This record gives sequence, C-alpha cells and structure tokens, in this order.
Amino acid sequence: MSYILSFFNFIQDLGATVMMPIIICIFGIALGTEKGKSLRAGLTVGVGFIGLNLVIGAMSSNLGPAVQLMVDRFGLSLSVIDVGWPAAAAIAFASTVGMVIIPVCLLVNIIMLLTNTTQTVDVDIWDYWHFAFTGSLVAIVTGSQAIGLLAAVLNMVIIMVIADYTAPGVEETLGLPGVSLPHGFSGAYAPVAIVINKIIDLIPGVRDIDINMEEAQEKFGVFGEPIIIGSVLGMIIGAVAGYDISQVLQLGITMGAVLVLIPKMASLLMEGLLPISDAASAFISDRFSNRGKMYIGLDSAVGVGHPLTLSVSLILVPLTLAIAVLLPGNKVLPFADLAVIPWMFVLITPVVKGNGFRALVNGIIVLAAGLLISTNLAPLMTEAAVNADYALPSNATMISSICDGANPLTWVIVRLNDFGWIGIGIVAAVAVVLALVNRRRILLEAEELKTAQQA
Repeated sequence: MSYILSFFNFIQDLGATVMMPIIICIFGIALGTEKGKSLRAGLTVGVGFIGLNLVIGAMSSNLGPAVQLMVDRFGLSLSVIDVGWPAAAAIAFASTVGMVIIPVCLLVNIIMLLTNTTQTVDVDIWDYWHFAFTGSLVAIVTGSQAIGLLAAVLNMVIIMVIADYTAPGVEETLGLPGVSLPHGFSGAYAPVAIVINKIIDLIPGVRDIDINMEEAQEKFGVFGEPIIIGSVLGMIIGAVAGYDISQVLQLGITMGAVLVLIPKMASLLMEGLLPISDAASAFISDRFSNRGKMYIGLDSAVGVGHPLTLSVSLILVPLTLAIAVLLPGNKVLPFADLAVIPWMFVLITPVVKGNGFRALVNGIIVLAAGLLISTNLAPLMTEAAVNADYALPSNATMISSICDGANPLTWVIVRLNDFGWIGIGIVAAVAVVLALVNRRRILLEAEELKTAQQA
C-alpha cells in the first residue's frame, strides 16, 4: 500500500501540466488514435493548460494587491481569514482521506462507467482534492476516517451526475464539445442556479430581463467586446482600491487581456482534445451500444473564459467585500479566493443560458450564502489545518476559504453527518438515486442515438 500511495503522490506532485499530456496521449493510443496524433494532442493540451495557468496567475496576482488595498482602505476587519484554495487543497491532501483519494476516486469512476451511471471519464485527478476536503471535514465531525472516505466517494458520485447533466450546456454555451466538468466546486452551484432560475421564471417582468453578452457586443460594437469590458471593470476595481492613475490603467489593461487571452488558451486546449474526443465517441459507438455519448472530464478552468463568466466575476469582486461587511452573521474576510469567483460561474453560465442579469442575481445569492457557509465551516477547516500541520497566518485564530469552504454541497454533506449514521445514510440514498436516474437517462439517450443511426 505504501508503494501505491507513493506512486500516486508522485503523480500528484508532477501537476496537471505534466501528467495531463501523458494521460491524454496514452488515452488516445488506447482508443486507436495514431501515435503521432496522440502525442501532438497531449502536448497541445499541456500547452493549453500552461497558457491558462499563466493568464489566471496574472489575474490573481493583479487582483490580489487591489483587494488587499480595498480591505485596508475601508478598514475591513473580520475574524476568519480566507486563506485561498491552495491552502484548502494542501489541507485536504494532507488528511488521511486525502492520502488515498486518487486511487479510490479512479476506482469509483471505473465502476460508474461500467455500470452506466456516468458518461464522464474524469481525468482531472488533481481536483479530487475537493472530495477529500469534504471527507476530511466529515471525518472530524464523525470521528471516523471510514465515514469520511465514504462521504468523499458519495460527493464524487453526485458531482459526476451533475457533470453529465450539465455537459450539453457546456458544449453549447461554453463551446467545449465532448467535455464535461466534474469539478467539486463548480459543480455544486449548478443545482443552486437551476433552482434560482426556476424562481426567476415565476416572477412577471423580472423573468423577461435578459442581458446577453453577444447582443451587447452587437448593440454597442467595440464597446461591447470583452477587451473593453475587462479593461473598464479592471479600472473600476483599481479606482475603488485607491490606485493612482498609472496603476488604474495597468490593472485595466491586464483585466482586458485576461478576458481576451483565457478563451484563446481554452481554444488551444480544445484543439488538442478534439481528436481524442472524436476517438472516444467512435470507440464507444463501435464497441458499446448502450453507453451513449462519452465525455472527457476536465478542470473547470477550461470554461472560465466565457465573457459573461469573467465580466460578472469582476463586478462581484468589490460587491463581495461589501456583502461580507454588511451580511449579518458573517465572520469571513474574503481575500485570497476572490480570484476564484469565476469558477463559481462556470456551470451557472450554461444554466442561465448566457443571461447576464440572472448570472448576477445568482452570484449575489451564492456568495452571500457562501460567506455564511464558510463561517459555519471555519472551526472544522481550522481543526483540519491543525491536524495537517498547516501553519496558520499570524494573528489568525480561524481560517476558511471560498473554495471549498463556501461550497454548498460540502456544507450539506458535512452538516448531515452531525446526525451520525442517519446523515451519511441520507447522503448515500441521494447519491444512489441520482446515479440510478442518470443510468436511466444514459440508456435512453443511447437507445435514441442507436435509432437515429439506423434511420
């Protein structure tokens, strides 16, 4: 077992930019793609990920100082520190559940594929930390590592079903054919967005409001383009932060570049994935008549480039700080994870079908609720950090994060386990029912596809 764990720790340490090309290349060859094409596809995917990471890094490194100045300028003081997703991931992987999460989740994915309860081949193994995070908190609540691991598995099953369900929207709205996003953080907001969307549909007048980015670009011409929108929002954030004119302009240009470059990097990544996706579809079609369409599960970073996702996210950066101060019961000071707000919207954007008004309404609601969730989970996350020997920031008594500390699905799973075996039983029942409903949908889709091919 120690050798197996060491092997998966080695894979984890290599990172996505190294292992993703290897996995894609091997996957392509296994599906019958030519070796040269598979190699090129894998390397292209790797280049796409590096490009995405560089642009996202530029966004984070430029937004971070602006946010810090906002905090200092307006004298914001809240007792729980947002330490960001890298710290949350490190804490999750350092837990007992995290040590075994990669091989366990790979096994779960294989079982789900064999039983037709998912259409997604989840190669995004680094983001299994989201499931480990949930499991590590449940282990603290229950005092049982076994229940914690079970909770992590059930979390994955639920997210895999959500990924399948949202995959057509990801293809249509985000322009990612053959891709699903089984991301533990992004996926949790899709059901919330569906509910909020249904409620908006019931309100006369409000349901007719539609702010569409493509229509805005057509209406306003160059002033509706992502580069202009990003630059303007960046300058507004810089002005609120108290930057001088040169810094305001620099932040504006950087944010404009982010809105332009992220979609281009995602397109490069898709260039590598398309031949593998086509090969996977052909492989399944030739050998399995009851599998329907198959998707490659990727990090939701590939979907953050939609103009609506990035524009609404930038608007919500200063709004989130205001909400944090005004929201009764909140103790979390948003900081490190404000740059991950776009990840919240990756699957909200397809649900609202690109409607900017609905996306903004969703954003305000989920961020307000998320701050209360992260406040509630802060004691558990702090205890998990101490158990993992994570060094708390100076003068911090408790820590949390937006990703995954504000995750509504994580919160529901953790808090249900306050009721012991009844709680984990409820989570298990929900996961099994969702998996079976998904299986029925997959088989029906496969039958319809077979009938269409015969016709």
